[in-house]
Amino acid sequence: MKKYLRLFERLRAAIISGGYAFGSRLPSKRAMANETGNSIVTVEHAYGLLCDEGYVCARERSGFFVAYRAEGFAEPARMAKPTVVRVKADHHRVPGNFPFTVMARTVRGVMARYGERLFVKSPNMGLIELRSAVASYLARRKNLQIDPSQIVIGSGAEYLYGLLAQMFRDETIGVEDPAYAKICEVYTAHGVNTLSLKLGERGILDEELERSGFAILHVTPYRSYPTGVSADASKRHAYVRWAHRRDGILIEDDFESEFARAPSGAETLFALDGGRRVIYLNTFSKTIAPSLRIGYMVLPKELLTLYARKVGFYSCTVPVFDQLFLADLIDSGDFERHLNRLRRRLAIDLGSHRSLS
Repeated sequence: MKKYLRLFERLRAAIISGGYAFGSRLPSKRAMANETGNSIVTVEHAYGLLCDEGYVCARERSGFFVAYRAEGFAEPARMAKPTVVRVKADHHRVPGNFPFTVMARTVRGVMARYGERLFVKSPNMGLIELRSAVASYLARRKNLQIDPSQIVIGSGAEYLYGLLAQMFRDETIGVEDPAYAKICEVYTAHGVNTLSLKLGERGILDEELERSGFAILHVTPYRSYPTGVSADASKRHAYVRWAHRRDGILIEDDFESEFARAPSGAETLFALDGGRRVIYLNTFSKTIAPSLRIGYMVLPKELLTLYARKVGFYSCTVPVFDQLFLADLIDSGDFERHLNRLRRRLAIDLGSHRSLS
């Protein structure tokens, strides 16, 4: 692990445990470098990542101050409704095109390598090649340590919402208000009750989380659609504490976090929780192309039996060829190289926007 990531994790743990209290000032970059034996550049990167994840905030000419609020802190003054930022009108619009030459080369390679195996039916949860590739990707990119047996492959987020609706048909699911409309539409179509919970500037309002009658919560912690609201570090921890207090389940819809500024993407609820009470969902619609209808969800091991009993009989809805094509893109490194190009381009665009504003 890189030095700045080790320092980041050490400081994050100190902040969460109360070693650095809310509102307190972190040591200067030079003082922290001397204290830890790291370079100032290493400390700068670690502090920057703490800012990106919402654990600290930078104040010009004053330093870095702890922004993480432990349980028991009252939320600051907030809006009745979150400010809607300028997110794309099309939820599935791709911020950049995957290189066609790479796709064509991968298509040819899959056809040559697998031959008639392309005609064999996929296992219900998806091919082991793709599930293993996704597991390795999540370990590298998001620090999620999971087994391929926990991954379910399906044709996009809406299909996966449908599976979850059938798993939890007798439950009430709390959803953000406002939220991506198809979440409630799919749940309602399957006869699942939903409870709308108001969003504030940094996530679902605390008093909304305290409402009774639901023990499953569907959230989009990073850039919720259509508001663009991201849950800060305090709120992400509050979601996990909520799940443990309620003996509940979090459904983490992580459709856009690959474009987070942090090198490892936005911190996930699944990682914070250790994968015990969080179902993690993501798709490749925004990162590759909307036409590639492939999504996946990661189930806690404790829910695998429930999944098998309730919906495990469904056949995988993604063609074998598409699964092997995507597995090759991930295993070859082409997918992550594409993500890195997109993140650099988005960072440049953001810098240009700020210089003009």
